[in-house]
Amino acid sequence: MEERIVSGESQGHEDSEEHSLRPQTLSQYIGQKTVKENLTVFIEAAKMRQECLDHVLLYGPPGLGKTTLSMIIANEMGVNLRTTSGPAIERPGDLAAVLTSLEPGDVLFIDEIHRLNRSVEEVLYPAMEDYFLDIVIGKGPSARSVRVDLPPFTLVGATTRAGMLSAPLRDRFGVVSRLEYYTHDELQEIVERTAVVMDVTLETSAAEEVSRRSRGTPRIANRILRRIRDFAQVRGDGTINQEITSTALQLLQVDDLGLDHIDHKLLLNIIEKFRGGPVGIDTIAATIGEESHTIEDVYEPYLMQIGFLQRTPRGRMVTPLVYEHLNIEVPKT
Repeated sequence: MEERIVSGESQGHEDSEEHSLRPQTLSQYIGQKTVKENLTVFIEAAKMRQECLDHVLLYGPPGLGKTTLSMIIANEMGVNLRTTSGPAIERPGDLAAVLTSLEPGDVLFIDEIHRLNRSVEEVLYPAMEDYFLDIVIGKGPSARSVRVDLPPFTLVGATTRAGMLSAPLRDRFGVVSRLEYYTHDELQEIVERTAVVMDVTLETSAAEEVSRRSRGTPRIANRILRRIRDFAQVRGDGTINQEITSTALQLLQVDDLGLDHIDHKLLLNIIEKFRGGPVGIDTIAATIGEESHTIEDVYEPYLMQIGFLQRTPRGRMVTPLVYEHLNIEVPKT
């Protein structure tokens, strides 16, 4: 297996700016009030009992802070963080190598945990419940089972598709938290903090504009701010103001609701080629040249959140709000 485990001490290899953008404690973490309050209690209780935190499942759309929360959990517990992903753990032996490298109390973060294959999941169950591995060595009559004891650890799993988790795996998480889209005020606070870290001057009106067009997602807000900083440095005096922000967002093809050219392409294809739907997700993917799972994970959640897209038994349909936003006449039935 490709080595993808990173200890808490080795995170300095990341880009220093990217690392500094991530909050280090729950008190620094902006948004997700309910999740943050609950984790604060659970972490404090575990520390009072001198136990590991129970296993945590974080789910929700991409870019909302699942990886950051895993880092914060490790920091708050005062232990190392080991990270890997579901696709990187191809065989039970790969998982055994990861688990046996843990120190007592460590946090193991598995991103895209819904992509673990079933044979790996079977090995993970006793590791999560009783902290041991039951590994079968050999095949046929000569096969034998070897028990390997593990130190107590906390598994933090992250997924954008909680529905794809098997019930036995989901049930073994003691803490299950859904991350919601951020409000404009929360995003503005995040953008203003990011500007301080990047040492750029950001006017309040520009921060409001960025937060309004960031689809409720901190990762998108920070990415947009970086690109606007480029425009401000090359075409301005380095200050991020309303004028340079509007110009940059127009060139980046991000509209007033945060929809980019792929969103527009998706919606226009459903309108122009399928009379507004219903149409299947695979058909949409083929017509716009995107993977179906990318549409489902990245684009659909926000379009459904703002009421632009509906899922029906027969496929996807656009709503009248899309015609209004795109300034297109609603077809007569």
